[in-house]
Amino acid sequence: MSGQSLTDRIAAAQHSMTGSAISKAVCKATTHEVSGPKKKHLDYLIHCTNELNVSIPHLADTLLERTASNSWIVVFKALITTHHLMMYGNERLMQYLASRNTLFNLNNFLDKAALQGYNMSTFIRRYSRYLNEKAMSYRLAAVDFTKMKRGAEGVMRTMNTDKLIKTLPTIQNQLDALLDFQPNSNELTNGVINTAFMLLFKDSIRLFAAYNEGVINMLEKYFDMKKNQCKEALEIYKTFLNRMTKLSEFLKVAERVGIDQGDSPDLTQAPSSLLEALEQHLASLEGRKLKDLSTASRYNSLSRDQVSRPLIYGVLSTSETTARQQYTAVNGSKYKLPPKTTVQIGSQHIVRGI
Repeated sequence: MSGQSLTDRIAAAQHSMTGSAISKAVCKATTHEVSGPKKKHLDYLIHCTNELNVSIPHLADTLLERTASNSWIVVFKALITTHHLMMYGNERLMQYLASRNTLFNLNNFLDKAALQGYNMSTFIRRYSRYLNEKAMSYRLAAVDFTKMKRGAEGVMRTMNTDKLIKTLPTIQNQLDALLDFQPNSNELTNGVINTAFMLLFKDSIRLFAAYNEGVINMLEKYFDMKKNQCKEALEIYKTFLNRMTKLSEFLKVAERVGIDQGDSPDLTQAPSSLLEALEQHLASLEGRKLKDLSTASRYNSLSRDQVSRPLIYGVLSTSETTARQQYTAVNGSKYKLPPKTTVQIGSQHIVRGI
């Protein structure tokens, strides 16, 4: 189906007659056209979120009403529009969405009528779960992890131990929901899912940046933590290693569909001796003993290029300085955000600026 349907035109005309510009813009952003929402409609809705005389609940409720449609296209585009406004709109919208007891209830959504209905319905269910988790993260932490200040003086690098241990699992949950979208490159077959994937890609870059900085901060504090805190921190770090693998798979899909590998973060993992050092420290606090690693085996656990890095060179012990230096050298300084570029997914060219 191409172009606006008769239903779309009638709905837009009704909103014009009632004088509801917001409802009309939402309707036009979520038509039955198999393409992403048009920029002019998204820009207008972003502008609305910044106007004090605009009712944010009305805007949000109008978007939620569009997800009650039976059409996968309309529902998907309503989710995309909501996600776009979460990213680029005024924070008032995110605050309102996070305050709701329920956001999207699409766990059983299925479009049986349309040609791509079955396949796209799967991604709608996954996408809605991510947006629910994104709103929940804001509700729990009172901050959007994809927008927070980063760097040495950023939020995650300066967070105290107790708050850090509570916050990192929240980031992990949000990242899990994002990575559960799990498309294959051959499933990105139309402008609607492609647009959703681009928004998720941007969120994954920003979310991992916050996650990574939080883990750096946690490891810097690890050897000063109490035993129970060390236990939690060690589990968080093990989970982090697993998430890096899943994120790497997600970014490989992005690369296959036209996003240059240079635009993605370097996911080089810290050497295995770092995890061993953390485990040995916890064992010492618990009065347990772990088998000591020999100098030769510890040296072999580091690749040649890692050993040659200034902060890792010659590090063969399990001291706290070792753990801090190894992680910071491998992960801390290599992360960089992608520049504004134009990429192609299928037949669509999308200007992407993080």
